[in-house]
Amino acid sequence: MLNDYVPVLLILILAIVLAAAMLGLSALLGPKRSSKRKLAPYESGIPPTGDTRGRFSIKYYLVGALFILFDIEAVFLFAWAVVYKDLGMLAFIEILVFLLVVLGGYFYIVKKGALEWE
Repeated sequence: MLNDYVPVLLILILAIVLAAAMLGLSALLGPKRSSKRKLAPYESGIPPTGDTRGRFSIKYYLVGALFILFDIEAVFLFAWAVVYKDLGMLAFIEILVFLLVVLGGYFYIVKKGALEWE
């Protein structure tokens, strides 16, 4: 049983070693010149003002929940569709229950007004 996981473990170790090696080489070989322009704000170039703990609209979180809802749905539906023939009727009933739960989340988000843009 454990022999089945050895390739996964090897790939995980290889990915960690490769990522650490690339970060180390970048830090070792990369330029280390700091300047006032490099330390300036990145995106808009406008220095931040005010409190960093500002409030966000609830719609921001609802849109995030909507994204997670459909992202998880797509991941599970794809995996289910790949092995559907091997699973049988019970898996079909289970995916219907899953879709009903996801649909309930969708209706909740619509009821809260996440899709109404102002």
